[in-house]
Amino acid sequence: METESEPYVRLATLRQLHQLMARMNTARSLADTLQTVADGLVEGLGWELAAVNMVRPEYNDLVVAAVAGNTAAEALLTGRSGSRDSWERRLAMGVSWGTLRFIPHTEAWALNEDDVPTWLTGGPLPRFEGEWHPDDRLIAPMYAPGTLDRKTGPELIGVISVDRPRNGRRPGAWGREALETYVFHASIAIANARLRSNMQRALVRLEREQQALRASEESFRHAFEYAPSGMAITDMGCGDQHGRILRTNDALCRLLGRPSAMLCKQSFETLVHPEDADTLRRTYADGGRAELRLARRDGSFVWVSLRNSVVADAADGPRFLLSHVEDIEERKRRELALAHRASHDSLTGLPNSAELRARLSARLCDRPYAPATAGSRLAGVVESLDAAYGDEPCELGMWEPGAYDTGVYRDPPFESVHEGVPGGQGPYEPDPFEGVGHGGAPVPADRYGFVGEPRHVHTVAPRESRDDGAKGLAVLFCDLDGFKGINDRFGHNAGDAVLIEVARRLSDGVRDGDTVARLGGDEFVVLADGLGRADAEDLAVRLRNQIVQPITVDGRDMRVGASFGIGWAHCGMTAEEVLKSADERMYVQKRSRPKTHRRAG
Repeated sequence: METESEPYVRLATLRQLHQLMARMNTARSLADTLQTVADGLVEGLGWELAAVNMVRPEYNDLVVAAVAGNTAAEALLTGRSGSRDSWERRLAMGVSWGTLRFIPHTEAWALNEDDVPTWLTGGPLPRFEGEWHPDDRLIAPMYAPGTLDRKTGPELIGVISVDRPRNGRRPGAWGREALETYVFHASIAIANARLRSNMQRALVRLEREQQALRASEESFRHAFEYAPSGMAITDMGCGDQHGRILRTNDALCRLLGRPSAMLCKQSFETLVHPEDADTLRRTYADGGRAELRLARRDGSFVWVSLRNSVVADAADGPRFLLSHVEDIEERKRRELALAHRASHDSLTGLPNSAELRARLSARLCDRPYAPATAGSRLAGVVESLDAAYGDEPCELGMWEPGAYDTGVYRDPPFESVHEGVPGGQGPYEPDPFEGVGHGGAPVPADRYGFVGEPRHVHTVAPRESRDDGAKGLAVLFCDLDGFKGINDRFGHNAGDAVLIEVARRLSDGVRDGDTVARLGGDEFVVLADGLGRADAEDLAVRLRNQIVQPITVDGRDMRVGASFGIGWAHCGMTAEEVLKSADERMYVQKRSRPKTHRRAG
């Protein structure tokens, strides 16, 4: 085979190499390719034993992946591994035959201590020069295609080791070149097989992921469509599509009385109650939960609990909002009923004593207002401010809650109009200190110059000395005359019916926005804002005239009288002080009337 006088042998070897390479490149898997490479070395290149060792980067070693030529050696070596350092030491020593490394038996003793799996072959020692010694080693590194010219060095993918040539001689030039050629093509075949294997694994993994995704989508679709509560998917992209409903389930359609095709043309902003629009927008910011009202097709509104979850379609793709809409109408109705029951009288349905005091207290602050007269700078003293600043009494026209903490006070211009400021006619002129708060930071101010939150309009009382046209918050304290006699004579049921009718007549006799409350027993209170003294007296007369009309209970006409005391609320007073003032005036008015006018019919 090695002699030049037998060229036909070389041609046969080339044909055999070609067949072996074809087999390597048509193997179906990486394992089959590795075993084909090992078998080709034994069957085609004349070696009695061959092993293919593959690099494992994750373990920094080489594992015996395929063995051919000896079943005992295959069972012993397959799956065993040697460190990358030991293999690198072998590749660096011995005689270089091109890309092959031949380690003669004279140097092989240095390999006895490494961890590379080795099959120890026996046999007679060589008698002639060039014969194969049982301790000779021949290895061929395999490099990844395309990495041989890299400056950083080729990428080692494995090492082929062969032992015991059948002719008993060390390979000559032709045998070495044949082995080099075979190893080179084996590297290509193994690299391709590894790539195919990786692609197959990736395809399998992708298919599993797609199956899982399809199963997840089907599960989501099933949960979305058949959820007992409303569900919707909303577009969170930019432009005209922002907030548009993309998909709804049957539960939401039933809740709002609208088909899906109609809902998908709208957004939640077009469905929400105007008073709840800000609440809805806050849930859009980063997802959240809110209780608000949505419009039904018939024009009514239903209370719902809206829970939003932001979903990213892709890394930089559009975002969607998954909305869960739960009907809480019944719970809200119960909550509102409980709140109404806590703040309203159970018999008449009017605000009760606690609600009356809350509404009255909401209009008052603890700083009294000193009224100014037209043409004068200001008259009146706020003594607490004098004490705070250690100054002489200072005349102020108004108190600004936001400015008080910073020491910024200002006199309103003569032309300004503030609610309750007698004589003011012209428009309000801005002040250079408008909206200045702590540290010079801006503080919101309303059109009256009040700064801070909430904005407060000073409540003042008309003067008693003369009718100057000023208007204030009138408190009418009403006590029924002769009501005890109806209770004693006709029973409590009749008395309750009288109280209900009196409450109705009082409510019908006041303006929208005024408050009629039952203080307790047969006592009622009316809060009427924006009245002058004459207006309040006229209102008391009208209400009294309505109350004294006959009240029919169980076919019997009954009459009760009414005494009214008019008090005035202004800042600096408490709710209790206001009610006490009106109560005292009511008793003065009751005592001043003849007893016959106070008797029930």
